[in-house]
Amino acid sequence: MIGVVDYGAGNLGSVMNALERLDLPARFAAGPEELGADSPFERVIFPGDGHFATAMAKLEEAGWAGALRDWVRADRPFLGICIGLQLLFSSSEEAPGVAGLGLFEGEVKRFPLRKVPQIGWNSTVAREGSRLFADIPQGSFFYYIHSYYCQAAVADEACARAEYGLEYTSAVERGRVCAVQFHPEKSGETGLALINNWARM
Repeated sequence: MIGVVDYGAGNLGSVMNALERLDLPARFAAGPEELGADSPFERVIFPGDGHFATAMAKLEEAGWAGALRDWVRADRPFLGICIGLQLLFSSSEEAPGVAGLGLFEGEVKRFPLRKVPQIGWNSTVAREGSRLFADIPQGSFFYYIHSYYCQAAVADEACARAEYGLEYTSAVERGRVCAVQFHPEKSGETGLALINNWARM
C-alpha cells in the first residue's frame, strides 16, 4: 500500500490517478501518525506545489515534518515530487530564514532568468545506473513547473539533471529515498514508467 501525504497541497488528484492507472494500491495518509513504526504503508509519496515557507508551516503545524524526517532517515521507500524535492533541503532562497527538512545537502536557488517559472516539457539526463530511471531513454522529456532549482551537494545523490539557463539537479536518489523536480504524474507514459520503477525498487 502506498500512502500519499495530503497536507493541503495541489496535484493530489493527478498523483492518485497515475497510481490507479498503474494498478498500484494507494490512499491518502490520514495523518502523520500513520507514518510511524506500525505504518500501514510500505511506501510514501510526498507531492505538492506552492511556496516553500507556506508548505513548511503546514508540515510543522500538522506534525508531518517530524514524521517525514523519521521516514526518510530510516530509508523507507519515499518519493518526493516538485516542492516535495525542494523541502528535503535545509533552506531555499524563496524563503530566507525558513528551515526545510534538512535531509539532503545542497542549495535551492531562484533561476537567474527573467522568464520564470519554467513551465513545460524539458529533457532530463539520468545518471548511469539509476534505478529510478531504469529503462527510460536518456534525454526523455518530463513536465516541469518551477521558479527555484536544486543543486545537490553530494554527486552520488544527484541521479538526474536538466537545463534551464543553467544545469541543475532534477532528481535525487539515495537508497530507497527518491525525489524529482518535475511532475511524473503529468508526464505521460514516461512519467508512469518512472513511478512504476520507484514502486518496484
